[in-house]
Amino acid sequence: MSIDTLKSALPDYARDLKLNLSSLADEETLTQQQLWGTFLASAIASRNAEVIAAIEAQAAEKLSPEALTAARSAAAIMGMNNIYYRFVHLSSNEEYHTMPARLRMNVIGKPGVEKADFELWSLAVSAINGCGMCIDSHERELLKHGLKSEAIQASIRIAAVVHAVAVTLEAEAVSAQVNKAQEAA
Repeated sequence: MSIDTLKSALPDYARDLKLNLSSLADEETLTQQQLWGTFLASAIASRNAEVIAAIEAQAAEKLSPEALTAARSAAAIMGMNNIYYRFVHLSSNEEYHTMPARLRMNVIGKPGVEKADFELWSLAVSAINGCGMCIDSHERELLKHGLKSEAIQASIRIAAVVHAVAVTLEAEAVSAQVNKAQEAA
């Protein structure tokens, strides 16, 4: 499985997604580790088995075992943090802003890869999960580490396209089930 597998699974109406997958797989503003870690963390955050399998297979050819684990860790920890901090941000009760989270987040301090790469993957997942507080926090860290706006934007473009591919493939699977049920009736 690979990006090409995903492109061939997409329907004709999603031609733009096919084109975007191709161009983003060749994105030059990110290192190979940043690029494929972003693809993998975004795939996991998008929660589609077909997308995860295809991207993980290709990422495994490009990333070290440590980077693969760190990308998975970014998706896992942001799955928790994005919910918690989105609640803190959206709640009208200011008391939550002063309370400690009391959640384990050790992997953020020791991700097993360059801190900037882990922050980039965390930012992409935070964008998918819609946590503005986390997006702001990770972007600040990336700028402190010297990443340019173009690299940050590239990671978000990857997250957006990977998520759109997952949504499209889910919709196609549901459509196929509905059509099969209607034919059987």
